Amino acid sequence: MTAFSPLAIGPHIVQPPVVLAPMAGITNAPFRTLCREFSGGKGLFVSEMITTRALVERNEKTMQLIRFDATEQPRSIQLYGVDPVTVGKAVRMIVDEDLADHIDLNFGCPVPKVTRKGGGSALPYKRPLLRAILNEAVGNAGDLPVTMKMRKGIDDDHITFLDAGRIAVEEGVTAIALHGRTAAQHYGGTADWDAIARLKEHVPEIPVLGNGDIWSADDALRMMRETGCDGVVVGRGCLGRPWLFADLVAGFEGTGAYAAPGLRVVADAMVRHARLLGEWLGDEARGVIDFRKHVAWYLKGFSVGSEMRKKLAVTSSLDELSAQLSELDLDQSWPVGADGPRGRTSGNNRVVLPDGWLKDPYDCSGVSEDAELDTSGG
Repeated sequence: MTAFSPLAIGPHIVQPPVVLAPMAGITNAPFRTLCREFSGGKGLFVSEMITTRALVERNEKTMQLIRFDATEQPRSIQLYGVDPVTVGKAVRMIVDEDLADHIDLNFGCPVPKVTRKGGGSALPYKRPLLRAILNEAVGNAGDLPVTMKMRKGIDDDHITFLDAGRIAVEEGVTAIALHGRTAAQHYGGTADWDAIARLKEHVPEIPVLGNGDIWSADDALRMMRETGCDGVVVGRGCLGRPWLFADLVAGFEGTGAYAAPGLRVVADAMVRHARLLGEWLGDEARGVIDFRKHVAWYLKGFSVGSEMRKKLAVTSSLDELSAQLSELDLDQSWPVGADGPRGRTSGNNRVVLPDGWLKDPYDCSGVSEDAELDTSGG
């Protein structure tokens, strides 16, 4: 078995070198708690995307999203921003008010409401703007490590990851995560792990983390071996499967004891997830309603039946959720094939961009603080 070194994110040692990817509406405090419990506290678990403008303005929803459980160490926030000044203010606020121990910057989100403002995966195309944002973030971060997550580029004709990686090194970024897809691919096709290997060769000075198509612990180990990357970022693979982090720990530590929970264990995890959401939101019904989107992911591959799936999709209390789950054949074992792809898998060949965005990668005149989103979570 290949031995992998621990991942250093500034002063924070992440062992095994596994990071939970920020996912809007998913990686809130309750889900991070579940994943961390299954991992035994090992790994790094990042908040869902926080908009810098909303943070600076102390938007109520945003302030809720940055609440960490007392056991979360280190506390990791992902920020999205388009305006360097606003990004700098947000980072300074995090430092001054001790809101987090690590800051990640989002340059990978492909959703239209982000890219149409020039943010997320659209932003690295504007090299001077990327540099200015990184300069403000690192310059205001004090002792906090600043990392960034990005994609290969906007599309196959506008690849940016090597330039962006070099700029990141020059501006003092601590580590880079690369999703091996373009923005145009969204989540379709196959992630390009070769790009991860190329980035690692291009920026040997800092850790490079690989992201894309990690559905199992064996996938993570294979990515590390094939690309030489320093760590992995896991997103859609853990949807409805927080115990994947137990598998990742087992894989990296060489125990080989992978979880394959039967439906009874899965049902217990579902109820716990819904309960944690209710406690976090301060309302049981809101928690169960928010949990509905997770139901299909948890039950993937199990024999449930369309009628029961419909019932579970409209539950509004923990008692109701528990009662409905108890009607299932809870003695079912983990389904064959349930470890495969989950979540969004479709591609999208059109990236929504600001007018004239692709005319000149060095012309940033069309970007202003008005491009900042005023809500967080994606």
